[in-house]
Amino acid sequence: MTDPPSPSSQLGRPCPHQALLTLPAQEAHVSAARHFAADLLTAWSVPASERDSAVLIVDELATNAAQYGRERMTLQLVLHDGTLHIVVTDSGKAVERHRPDIAPDEHGRGTGIVQYLAQSTQVHQTRTGREVRACLRCSP
Repeated sequence: MTDPPSPSSQLGRPCPHQALLTLPAQEAHVSAARHFAADLLTAWSVPASERDSAVLIVDELATNAAQYGRERMTLQLVLHDGTLHIVVTDSGKAVERHRPDIAPDEHGRGTGIVQYLAQSTQVHQTRTGREVRACLRCSP
């Protein structure tokens, strides 16, 4: 299995609005990913409603990466031509596993929220873990 190219390499040229954050895959670090995204998107002048949707997507994807990843999670944000690419990778192997410590009504909504807010989503199993991509239209 090969790793898909990053959004910036798919664009064919370097993108001035891109950032990368790597954190331990632990739920305690999800808020750092969320704040990083919010601050960055504010600096990139992304409108508040689109920024709020993007931050919610980051929160859901980082939460999943923290729950299912083993060592680290990485958040990549790329804003290019009115589209925000949100890419979260983790070092987990299983796409889904049952968590007995979470009540059924509190589990499983994150993917639906991401699919509702994003124009497109993709999940790829890579050599080193899992990658989830979400694209959201933004007008900087």
